[in-house]
Amino acid sequence: MHNYFDTYVVLAVLLLAGAGVVGGALAANRLLRPHRPTVEKLTTYECGVDPVGEGWAHSYVRYYVFAYLYVVFAVDAVFLFPWATVFSAPGYGATTLGEMFVFLAFLAAGLAYAGKKGVLSWV
Repeated sequence: MHNYFDTYVVLAVLLLAGAGVVGGALAANRLLRPHRPTVEKLTTYECGVDPVGEGWAHSYVRYYVFAYLYVVFAVDAVFLFPWATVFSAPGYGATTLGEMFVFLAFLAAGLAYAGKKGVLSWV
């Protein structure tokens, strides 16, 4: 039982050493960096343009939904690559082909639903 807990001691020492390195780097950064606050440095930065008006701006949710749908379908496309490698293995052709058609049917249903709801119309 003594050897079992030795592995946790090594893990604790490594975690403490890692925390010490990170803490030391942050402390060295704070000690060595120049600190000269000015009015220009303390103002809000908005892409090089002076801030005008309030901080609230109207934005359309439709753009975010369109980007979200792109990310969802791009991530789903990642599943096509492992399928292509398994499809070429002997004995898995018909099974993986059927599974991929089911997967693509789910994607097509999701795309049709999004189109029916009007999410894919840009304007």
